[in-house]
Amino acid sequence: MAQHGLTLASPPTALIEALQLTVSLRPQDESQRMAQREIMAALNRALDARRQRITISQSGVGAVQWGAIMLLGLCMLIAIAMVHSDNRQTCAIAVTLFATGIALSAPMIAPYSRPFTGANSVGPELLTNSTTGAGARFRSRDIEDFSRGI
Repeated sequence: MAQHGLTLASPPTALIEALQLTVSLRPQDESQRMAQREIMAALNRALDARRQRITISQSGVGAVQWGAIMLLGLCMLIAIAMVHSDNRQTCAIAVTLFATGIALSAPMIAPYSRPFTGANSVGPELLTNSTTGAGARFRSRDIEDFSRGI
């Protein structure tokens, strides 16, 4: 996702296959029906998380937004300087404080421009842990037992 290689049009084959397999199973009793519903709900949550992650990876803070933020900061600095123009020391302190605020907020906004790259990137660990953690315990033998009603 950091390279913007995935789109919403490209289906996640493993999740789709798991969902199809879950739908194809014929539960024998209420506990198996409940397990099937829970598995389908978990797979749908994973698909939704994937959709959200792809959507976030394709969004960002554009050049117009950055320009607006910088222009707003410049206008505020000019307004503060004009208000405090009668006292140079107060003007310098107020402008310095506000400029420091702008300088600190820009690096905080920057990761939203590209959330999956750079030092402050969001990694796929949570999604990977959710698929490997639950999937490792749910093996093919369990599926066979489930389909036979054991």
